[in-house]
Amino acid sequence: MSNNRFPRLVTDAADFGRVAVVMGGQSTEREVSLDSGRGVLGALRDSGVDAHPIDGIPALLDAVRAGHFARVFNILHGAGGENGELQGALQSLGVPYTGSGVLGSALSLDKVRAKHVWLSLGLPTPKFKVLPRGADIHIAAREIGFPLIVKPALEGSSVGITWVFDESGLDAAVELARRYPGDLLMETLIEGDANEGGEFTVAVLGREVLPTIKIVPKTARYDFDAKYIAEDTQYIVPGLSGAAEDEMRALALSAFDAVGCFGWGRVDIMRDRHGRNWLLEVNTTPGMTSHSLVPKAAAAEGMDYPALCWRILETSMQREGAKA
Repeated sequence: MSNNRFPRLVTDAADFGRVAVVMGGQSTEREVSLDSGRGVLGALRDSGVDAHPIDGIPALLDAVRAGHFARVFNILHGAGGENGELQGALQSLGVPYTGSGVLGSALSLDKVRAKHVWLSLGLPTPKFKVLPRGADIHIAAREIGFPLIVKPALEGSSVGITWVFDESGLDAAVELARRYPGDLLMETLIEGDANEGGEFTVAVLGREVLPTIKIVPKTARYDFDAKYIAEDTQYIVPGLSGAAEDEMRALALSAFDAVGCFGWGRVDIMRDRHGRNWLLEVNTTPGMTSHSLVPKAAAAEGMDYPALCWRILETSMQREGAKA
């Protein structure tokens, strides 16, 4: 399916050449990536694309060096696939790929550096502190104030994250986050309510911003289980209306551009009880599973899953000859 807002830029699947769909890898998000990759692979093949699965970066680079693929659909989540490593390797080999380049990938995965960029441009993000190993977490928590969130600075998919409401939960939260490499990030917990605020996400596709999605989990928090397993999480599309919808979409695109992102991605935003928006992070390779949010936003615009995968793959054509 295509529509007037998203016309096909490539009309013949043969123009893509032989496509590697790279998935899996060795990050903590391997299983989610495999699930996403299977969906993308099937959709591209159903659309007539000569697409083939590749598990992880070493196998992909061997195949690319051997000249087996014309381009890459990157659906690796987490380290390796989203931190600039894969992007740098493919750029050095002259092979086009989907998604953000080296800078956009590296900045977005590092939540701390992304926040510094946003703050330098006057974009709103919750108050935060970076906690290297050995830092006094209790002093930091008193500076931030409860409630707060503790999470690894370099992980995605809600891995290692804890909502902390008082001192009693702090040590356990830090113990969980310390299982993952890199520094910890402690930030103010932005809370909304059923009517006004809450958790939102906004997908960017090319230069188009898709409708906002308000996420309403059945449980108190939108954790890994609510994100990938539970069947009762509610997604409201669009999540807002009128000027509020326009404002959040504009903020998402500004955040996406600020950290040098390209092609497609998803911006996560919290909206507080007073209607103020707060940037959390940009996902440069969002999930494409049955529970994932970018396909839901695309569907609200009349774009089905195969058409979305086609459109994402088209962004690799726009990258050819560019440095992005």
